Amino acid sequence: MAKSMAEHAAETITKGIGRRGFIQAVAALGAGVGIAGTAACSTSSSSTAASSSSAPTATGILQPGAGDISGDHYLSSEVDQVLWGYVPTVESQSVMQMKSGETVTIDALSHEGILEDQGRDPVEFFGSKGVSESDVLRDAIDIAGGYDRTVRNFDVDGPHVVTGPVFVEGAQRGDVLKIETLEAIPRVPYGVVSSRHGKGALAVTASGEAPAGIDLSEVMPPIGSDGRKSGDPTQYGNVSTFTAVEDGQGVMQYGDAAVRFPLRPFMGMMGVAFADEPGLTSPNANSVPPTLGGGNIDIGLLGVGSTFYLPVFAEGALFYVGDPHMAMGDGEVALTAMEGSLRGTFRLTVCKAGSGDAPSVAYSYPFAENADSWIPIGLSDPDGAVDGQSSDLNAAMRRAVVNALDFLENDLGMDRATAYAYLSAAANFSVSQVVDKTVGVHAQISKTHFDR
Repeated sequence: MAKSMAEHAAETITKGIGRRGFIQAVAALGAGVGIAGTAACSTSSSSTAASSSSAPTATGILQPGAGDISGDHYLSSEVDQVLWGYVPTVESQSVMQMKSGETVTIDALSHEGILEDQGRDPVEFFGSKGVSESDVLRDAIDIAGGYDRTVRNFDVDGPHVVTGPVFVEGAQRGDVLKIETLEAIPRVPYGVVSSRHGKGALAVTASGEAPAGIDLSEVMPPIGSDGRKSGDPTQYGNVSTFTAVEDGQGVMQYGDAAVRFPLRPFMGMMGVAFADEPGLTSPNANSVPPTLGGGNIDIGLLGVGSTFYLPVFAEGALFYVGDPHMAMGDGEVALTAMEGSLRGTFRLTVCKAGSGDAPSVAYSYPFAENADSWIPIGLSDPDGAVDGQSSDLNAAMRRAVVNALDFLENDLGMDRATAYAYLSAAANFSVSQVVDKTVGVHAQISKTHFDR
């Protein structure tokens, strides 16, 4: 007889995979990954974690402050250190200050399981999936029940719990903040993928029609009892797929079978303050659309060993993180990735113009790299100039191509015609995400193709 998803989840979490095995399995995902020309990644060994008196429990739970913390600084997602649904503006007050080149460990919190359409009660939500109350993160419980910095409007506000901002000494407008991801460890052995009416690649429009190219019978979630006009988010038709973690893999049950896929943890949201309007609830500070300051960029290549470069728009840069992902396919088509809380460690370094410490493109636009590739990025409307946000993949693609050309010409010395030909012959362009109002495309330019 097939087990229910809740029974399977309860068995998985009761059994666990062991503290040492859980950390080792996740750490193995980033093994051997480094960035040429940057400081070596600092990761905690499983032996260190195992010997820590405050190490995670046998079920692999990293409660706030528990376990090994490798950064020079530590920031938790406490109620007074997060924004829910909004990112910091250039006028925001920082919750931490650090020197350029130092590292910070941040316990980022997933929004899944605490949102209004899930009941805003993570103990009850995850309990229905077989998770014991002791295996629910305390910061999730605190924020769901006690967040009052802004009055939440589920229909308007972003879903993300945004931790920060961090003031980086020496950062000034016109600089670049270099963000190296040194660690990304799941805090719990489970995650959630959610699909919501009105959002995602196959969602109905606001007027209840099918988007161009498909019929109403093909939208997802399937048309059924759509209670968006009821005023009760729990009746909106959200579908949340609970996903257990076993042996370093995500596991989704369907009927008598299961699908398993590797974890690839990364922060979907890393950013610096960009919006200049006053107030926490400025429309341009909504957490959903990515901007020139990064934010909800949702590029799966930005895991351990990657470097993300962002132009600075405010003194101190005002760095923040959120939207932690355990795994995500390019496109993020259902609306969310496999969302799950992560402990991330980052080195934050200020790069000055003319220093050669950052790609030239990064002084005006987000740019990334990892051990294998340079990653030029294109966004459809990163400054909100086109009706607030524009979901035009063609615009995002063109910008990614232009940014790739600028990098190849200005940083690698290629003439533009040869660079254009090379991109067509050997570079790969992928859809980052199609669900964040401002959509994204990113390129991969292989470092092995070049002499230098």
